[in-house]
Amino acid sequence: MGKSEETRILLTVRGAMLSHSGRVRADNEDVVLYRIPRAGETAAGQGALALVADGMGGHAAGGFASQIAARAISFLYYRKEQDPLAALREGFRAANHLIHQRGQTDVECAGMGTTCTAIVIRDGLLWLAHVGDSRAYLVRDGKISQISEDHSLVATLVRDGSLTPAQAKTSNDRNIILRALGIQPSVEPFFFKEGMKLRERDGIVLCSDGLHDLVDDGRIREIVAVQPPFDACQALVDLALAAGGHDNISVGVFVIEANTPPAKARDRPTREIKLAMALPEPSS
Repeated sequence: MGKSEETRILLTVRGAMLSHSGRVRADNEDVVLYRIPRAGETAAGQGALALVADGMGGHAAGGFASQIAARAISFLYYRKEQDPLAALREGFRAANHLIHQRGQTDVECAGMGTTCTAIVIRDGLLWLAHVGDSRAYLVRDGKISQISEDHSLVATLVRDGSLTPAQAKTSNDRNIILRALGIQPSVEPFFFKEGMKLRERDGIVLCSDGLHDLVDDGRIREIVAVQPPFDACQALVDLALAAGGHDNISVGVFVIEANTPPAKARDRPTREIKLAMALPEPSS
């Protein structure tokens, strides 16, 4: 018996996202978006894209800003096949320009902006693009780690040692954002320069501050580790609502799974055998 070929394990992603206006605000200025192309789609080679954007600005302009960001980043990412880092850079740059330009020309949109945290999962690697205080987490081996860095005043003070994490949670300045899309003519988002290698059973969480301000990292880890993506999203939203729901609440949960493809067909057999098979009708 000849030596068998090494089995290739492919990593696939399964996920869900939810957004809720919360208990206090009439409008939901958050936007969530994800796309996981199916095998055979033109976009399949570009992998999965997911993002959460938390808009800011009066007269519902924040919601407009977050919609612009989501549409621009998604459109430019899937417009053509290119390196994930280059595609995310292009998308964030275009979104910032479009939002800022609209804010300069429309008085009702003056000063609008949005946070944005986006991930790409492609070829077993995770790519991150981020600006603002929405977050991305990795849940791995029973632990949770924040892989984005908040661009907020209190986060900067915590990193400098001027505030403790506990003080930051109750600070009156905790909603001051230092970087966002559309506020200035240019912005410096954070990008993974190289993709982070993923493992089977990894969990990735995206969320706005309406969730992470009210649900601590430990509870996020516990829920994501044991519940499927949609159920985990619903449970996390419910926890934020139970804790007051004073802001819009958005969350996405994505799980990395192993998929063993069928064995590769052998080369032309020694004796050709013709088979006749009735193929099933294509599903409608």
